[in-house]
Amino acid sequence: MRKYTAIFLITIGLLVLGSNLHSYLIGVEAVKSQKVFLNEFKDHSILHKRDFRLDQASPKKGESMGTLSIPKLGVSLPIFHGTNPDQLKRGVGHFAKSALPGEKNNMVLSGHRDTVFRQLGKLVERDELIVSNDIGDFLYKIRKVRIVDEDDLTVIVPKPRATLTVTTCYPFYYIGNAPQRYVVIAELISSNLKKSKKQEDTS
Repeated sequence: MRKYTAIFLITIGLLVLGSNLHSYLIGVEAVKSQKVFLNEFKDHSILHKRDFRLDQASPKKGESMGTLSIPKLGVSLPIFHGTNPDQLKRGVGHFAKSALPGEKNNMVLSGHRDTVFRQLGKLVERDELIVSNDIGDFLYKIRKVRIVDEDDLTVIVPKPRATLTVTTCYPFYYIGNAPQRYVVIAELISSNLKKSKKQEDTS
């Protein structure tokens, strides 16, 4: 009886240890990723100039920004402004200083490969991504899928047209700090803008 009790307790201990180790690795990876991108954004040569034609208010850190819908995967994911562990734990993170939905430039989103973006590898060219917020719905079509090193700065450089760049760590099933990034690049195809309250009052 004691033998079986000991085996049971050891098994429970290993399960708890494994769960804690998994959480720890996710936290370490998120912090490392955030530090890398914060350092990159200090270089003014890659800071994005905002496109104010859509009259969008700049979001505050941690604020909900809308949703990212991926029709092929049948998912709709919440987007939060910022990419620290707290935002990435809640959903998809929006890199500070990157473009807002529908704007002419590079909007950069990131998420964990084992939570919100666990199926990202199923997407291919011409698949659609939809970003929705208070001012409208923005349809993007995937133009390219890339795998790059974790410190590749081309992921966040400005773009001449409205672009959506979605990134996650790669390989998807790598244990520990993944050495690469899986990058989905999509271009804006159409915008369905909602009427503002001012427009509704004058119509």
